[in-house]
Amino acid sequence: MTPNRHPLELLAPAKNLESGMEAIRHGADALYIGGPTFGARAAAGNSVADIEQLCRYAHRFGARVYVAFNTILKDDELADAERLTHQLYTAGADALIVQDMGLLQLDLPPIALHASTQTDNRTSQKVRFLEQVGFSQVVLARELSLEQIREISASSGVALEFFIHGALCVSYSGQCYISHAMTGRSANRGECAQICRLPCTLEKQTDGEVLAQSSHLLSLKDMNQTHNLRELIDAGVRSLKIEGRLKGLDYVKNITAWYRRELDSILLERPELVRASVGRSTFSFTPDPQKSFNRGSTDYFLHGRQPEITSFLSPKYAGEPVGVLQDSGSQGKPGTHWLSLGQVPAGVEFHNGDGLTFYAPNRTLTGVRVNRAEGNRLYLAEPVAGLKLGMALFRNHDQAFAALLAKPSAERRIGVALTLLDTPSGVALQLVDEAGVSARAELVLEKQPPKDPERAVTTLREQLAKLGTTDFYATQVALEVSEPWFIPVGMLNQLRREGIAALEAARLAGYQRPARAPIQLPVPLVGTTTLSYLGNVYNAAAAAFFTAHGVEQMAPAYECNQEEDEVSLMITKHCLRYSFNQCPKEQGPGFKPDSLQLTIGPDTFRLRFDCKRCEMHVLGSLKTGKR
Repeated sequence: MTPNRHPLELLAPAKNLESGMEAIRHGADALYIGGPTFGARAAAGNSVADIEQLCRYAHRFGARVYVAFNTILKDDELADAERLTHQLYTAGADALIVQDMGLLQLDLPPIALHASTQTDNRTSQKVRFLEQVGFSQVVLARELSLEQIREISASSGVALEFFIHGALCVSYSGQCYISHAMTGRSANRGECAQICRLPCTLEKQTDGEVLAQSSHLLSLKDMNQTHNLRELIDAGVRSLKIEGRLKGLDYVKNITAWYRRELDSILLERPELVRASVGRSTFSFTPDPQKSFNRGSTDYFLHGRQPEITSFLSPKYAGEPVGVLQDSGSQGKPGTHWLSLGQVPAGVEFHNGDGLTFYAPNRTLTGVRVNRAEGNRLYLAEPVAGLKLGMALFRNHDQAFAALLAKPSAERRIGVALTLLDTPSGVALQLVDEAGVSARAELVLEKQPPKDPERAVTTLREQLAKLGTTDFYATQVALEVSEPWFIPVGMLNQLRREGIAALEAARLAGYQRPARAPIQLPVPLVGTTTLSYLGNVYNAAAAAFFTAHGVEQMAPAYECNQEEDEVSLMITKHCLRYSFNQCPKEQGPGFKPDSLQLTIGPDTFRLRFDCKRCEMHVLGSLKTGKR
């Protein structure tokens, strides 16, 4: 890597081996994946053997594989966790993404540690502490502003990672206990029941006035920082992360390719930055984030509080706007009901098999499949209730786009310069790739001048450049020989194959995993000598860690199932007072907001508002949901 240039990493999710390989092909510099256990997405576990295979593939391009190891652990899980860390290191993993500080008390291999967003990384003091105890990369809280990110970057030397796309947890990560309270499924144990996506009712405590009923009041839009990438990089972010370890292949392909193109354009402008891996990805489709699952887009709090961060109507994917219902009719037979759309955006074409959605009069998101498309007239299998003229329609499944993504849709190749040289016994092929890695292969032959020198030059260049299905493409072919010797095509191909094999071996031999960051001891946990249940201390090793760092009193994790009084089950920057014009800061002096409560299913939660910190607390206890 060129000195004084900062690596910029596009970090993609991987549900499994196939997804991870596609993320690499579509341009990821690194990916994160769950191991067999202890990952914060229990439904996205993978075998050590699959992770080993994925590491071998990723390392061919200098890309890294991070394993999510970010649940809190029970005491009787620590020994298994320790063994698994060694297995993952042996498999080639580049880092572990960690929540439970008890892991740092174990006999770990010399693997790099990343602090999960589940460790609630919102302040420069917290990030600096994590750096000092041995973390080399920290996943920042999604709620941070650019100003806060700049402050954190200025006060530490650790690599900063930030989510740029995908689903948003409404609560601060690692500080949400409502799933465990209502269902016994802990988000900190990888089993979140996604209570925040359920319909809720909001009412005043004083008189019971209903402000909203059966609305998805805790459901946020999805993150999309496309237009803020340059600002994030300027603020100090060096790893740009796509959410989605539970998402399908089409999402991983499309969204990774989208941000690959965006970041490549930035790298062309910014000579002080360098890509964190090598290889050029080419795509058989045009990436478009609107065609993958999303609940609408927000940049959240990056530029301060915004009014439109929520998706109250539905937690589902409505799709891209494709027009309004202009006319409809039917010939009275199955399959002859048709819709005619107007105000169709430029470039939108409909296809047989497309999926459309609309919001019915009762606000329910309703879907319909297109049997046959004839321009903007769309034929359906049967009439659909709830459609009205002038109603907006969306497309949540583009059949033609999905068909492209269902096929091989990307290739990734590393640029290599090839040079043919004279040797005393014949010729040699020197190869140097775009990262400066070199290799050499030699061919012993009796040198014979060609009968047709011009044709011989063409043959040598063409044959040496035929890199086929290898990981490489030729950026140049130089002939630094005294004459364009006659070399049989079979011998020339063998020389090229041996050269590529030698380069592949040199690349793998030269790959270096990131080193484990040094530990600076003793380091006090800044600002406190006590920890509440929010510290997520779930095992004796975690307690020992915090004791070693100056904590004198600590409560057990909420998941320890002790009978608690009313506590904060969720702490969030999303504020329902703000959403319903009850914010004292917005309304001005003299305004007295009402006390509010939120009902989800059979349970009612009191809301507390910390206006100084601009936070909302959803209050409850372990008795919630367990009548």
